[in-house]
Amino acid sequence: MIIGLTGGIASGKSTVAKTLGTLGAYNIDADKLGHSAYVKGTAAFDQVVEAFGADVVGDDGEVDRRVLGGKVFGNPAALKQLTDIVWPAIQAMAQHEIDQALATDASRPVVLEAAVLIEAQWLDLVDQVWVTVVEPHVAIERACARDNLDPAAVQARLDAQLSNEERRACADQVIDNSADEAHLLQQVETLWKNLVSP
Repeated sequence: MIIGLTGGIASGKSTVAKTLGTLGAYNIDADKLGHSAYVKGTAAFDQVVEAFGADVVGDDGEVDRRVLGGKVFGNPAALKQLTDIVWPAIQAMAQHEIDQALATDASRPVVLEAAVLIEAQWLDLVDQVWVTVVEPHVAIERACARDNLDPAAVQARLDAQLSNEERRACADQVIDNSADEAHLLQQVETLWKNLVSP
């Protein structure tokens, strides 16, 4: 069973993934894959440099994420150009890791944690979509406390993401994280029990 786990900023997605890992799932973090999707020597590296210029390459010969971020931030056309390069690369890496996990132990559930699971159209990689949701005002409060961010910056990130309603429309399971962590973990443990002993 391959679970696609997604959710917006400060919705508890990472806590859910960590808990599922503790319970026995094999976890794949698409964000971490994203960091290695365009390392030097990959096709995506060459495409990024070609699309955004040699000045995105830092002194270490790798893409400087800050410089690249500066070029795509607030520029939807440039951001799309970047995701058109990076998302397929991450998808291929995720597929490879899923295949390896299933080859090692086909009975062990695999969790693909991906903030952009729906946007990147990776739904065909997974059997079920689990979505973590939290009310926007709670997300702002938590993200500000956690990352020391300005509420307006968090709101801007929320506005750029899919809404809870859009995510719910794609979900097989919705995990509501509007209450405390104990309530969140209780939902996760129930879902896990149903998964491993239906």
